Amino acid sequence: MNLAELAPDYIRAIAPYQAGKPISELAREMGLDEAAIVKLASNENPLGLPPKARAALEAAVSELSRYPDGNGFELKAAIAAKFGMNQEQVLLGNGSNDILELVARTFLRPGDSVVFSEYAFAVYPLVTQATGARCIEVKARDYGHDLDAMLAAIEPSTRLVFVANPNNPTGTLIKPGALLEFLEAVPAQVLVVLDEAYTEYLALELRADIVGFLSRFPNLIVSRTFSKAYGLAGLRVGFALASSEIVAMVNRVRQPFNVNALAQAAATAALVDDDFLARAVAVNKEGMAQLTEAFVRLGLPYIPSFANFVTFHVADAAALNAYLLRHGVIVRSLAPYNMKNSLRVSIGLPQENARFIEVLESALL
Repeated sequence: MNLAELAPDYIRAIAPYQAGKPISELAREMGLDEAAIVKLASNENPLGLPPKARAALEAAVSELSRYPDGNGFELKAAIAAKFGMNQEQVLLGNGSNDILELVARTFLRPGDSVVFSEYAFAVYPLVTQATGARCIEVKARDYGHDLDAMLAAIEPSTRLVFVANPNNPTGTLIKPGALLEFLEAVPAQVLVVLDEAYTEYLALELRADIVGFLSRFPNLIVSRTFSKAYGLAGLRVGFALASSEIVAMVNRVRQPFNVNALAQAAATAALVDDDFLARAVAVNKEGMAQLTEAFVRLGLPYIPSFANFVTFHVADAAALNAYLLRHGVIVRSLAPYNMKNSLRVSIGLPQENARFIEVLESALL
């Protein structure tokens, strides 16, 4: 008997998520020195850990023999204070991916449908399919969300709409006014998950009034992460803001210790490390200019990005990606997104960006 057949059809149909290649794996494959490899594939913060988070981690080590706070009181209190909300409106996740999965598990069942955009985050179809619900992928407009088309795609069976803003992997942005009009038009019985993993990189005037939106739209769930601008990708901690009713329902399926003690301590400290966050944003802005100026000079079209990465287009992305890997530079292939002639490069430190540009230029000669 093929034991895989014991799983439902909708589970067997899932194509597993493809993570960015680790430095150690590339070093083994290519016989390269790990120290010489530049990884610009996973949208990580090149500055590393925030100083306050590092200090909090060191202080928390002595308590690792005990279970973490299953309710995450201190972290939820810090998040609630930052946004001027109640703790009952804060949901913690093992990274924001966990938030997306928890929401799907709570509100979806076989026969339901979920709307999201073409070229949007690959986890949206994964969490949808895992519940037996149906994906409605709406064709993108200029690599970004076509909100009018997404509204038109909503069916009586639709329970969730995923919106990534800024979008991964294209870096496109929906302006606050357009987002507000969209939320006003979505039926009240349809939940909107607004995935804001990269919002810290936005100028203040480009950020949505999340607190105001949440007070007006009880069907809105806002997802955030500490993996990007806050530099805690390896600890896996994210959070959502939503109505207390939604949070209470999702907590019924959440594992009681889904965010570990180190992650809670580091995230609580990182949330108030304003100096680090400002430096991360500044480094990202400078790196964005460094990369896009190189693309212009090399005649490579790219998608203007509001996040911490840039997607660019080449004639043969697979060949270029292989060349970069052989020379110790890891970027992200977008073939899984049906963008076969595109690559996504994360913004690194100036010297990492320069190394990528050097190898890229040599490949194009």
